[in-house]
Amino acid sequence: MRRWVKAAVTAAAVVGMGGWIAQPYVQDWMLLRSACGGALPADAVRELAVDGSHFTGADSATHERLGSYHCSLTFEGDEVDSDLLLTAEAYTRRDDQDREFRSLFEDRGFSPTAALPGGLPGFVDRFGSIRFLVPCPGLGRDDDGRRRRMLVRTAFGRDAAAGQPAAYETAVALVDAASDRLGCGAEPLRVPKGDDGPPAPEDDPRTVPFGEADGACARALGPVLPRPSEWRLADRLGDAAPTGRCDLSTGEEDENGGEAPGMTFAVWYGDWSSRLIRYDGVPRTGTATARCDGETASFALSASKDVPGVGRAEQRELLEAFATEQMRRRGCTDLRVTG
Repeated sequence: MRRWVKAAVTAAAVVGMGGWIAQPYVQDWMLLRSACGGALPADAVRELAVDGSHFTGADSATHERLGSYHCSLTFEGDEVDSDLLLTAEAYTRRDDQDREFRSLFEDRGFSPTAALPGGLPGFVDRFGSIRFLVPCPGLGRDDDGRRRRMLVRTAFGRDAAAGQPAAYETAVALVDAASDRLGCGAEPLRVPKGDDGPPAPEDDPRTVPFGEADGACARALGPVLPRPSEWRLADRLGDAAPTGRCDLSTGEEDENGGEAPGMTFAVWYGDWSSRLIRYDGVPRTGTATARCDGETASFALSASKDVPGVGRAEQRELLEAFATEQMRRRGCTDLRVTG
């Protein structure tokens, strides 16, 4: 009799435990604890899940010898079906990184980007993904003597509430996790405080009258820009990003109702950028190169056909001023204006 009672109590406990585990919120808790090796900030990830949607699955893989790492988390999404909430891909091999940059900066290289706040070493790409490029002291140098780095792409699904600070907190945690798993040894990143979330890829950059701008673009171009009061500026430079740009426009449509005349100054850091300024059938207004941290830095200017008050000589002077200021900020040398 006692054995029967004991067995009944045990069975009831097992059934009760099974029912508890089956609860959606308990499953959420268990998934968040295990997803991406337990690296995810639970509160931030919950903010990304719209309307309290439940998590449905997680996946991760580390290939240390191949220098790659992947993890993802799915949730119900707005359409109640399982959908991607977040994903991360990391690469420490140069070939993989070059492939990623080639696909991102096609043709002339002037793909839309946005700078990250707080000095984070990355940018938002034209697809809305947050990209990071961090040094890897734990991996030493490659066969060509260049410092090893890790490129990380973090992205959020179409139904995720990614336009908020929680996206940065989650992305930074994923970078730190990838660094640990691939032996990169990167310094932990700091989450920016008081900033909005990353912009959507279709968002236009914020422009201000040039006289009201006070960032790196204004400091570089201001001393040599003709008639500065007639220009508007979008500063998309980051202090530690592998790419950045300054967009200048007159703010007025041309006489045929087309896009306002303007100029874009872009910089790309790393040997991968050399192909962007080679002549490939698409002429550029001007190009320049320098040496930064043992690798090539490439600068380029793309200008409208007719820019009021800014001829070829002025454009070359502006490009040189832009490159010189970037070199000063990054400790670069050997500026060569090549086009």
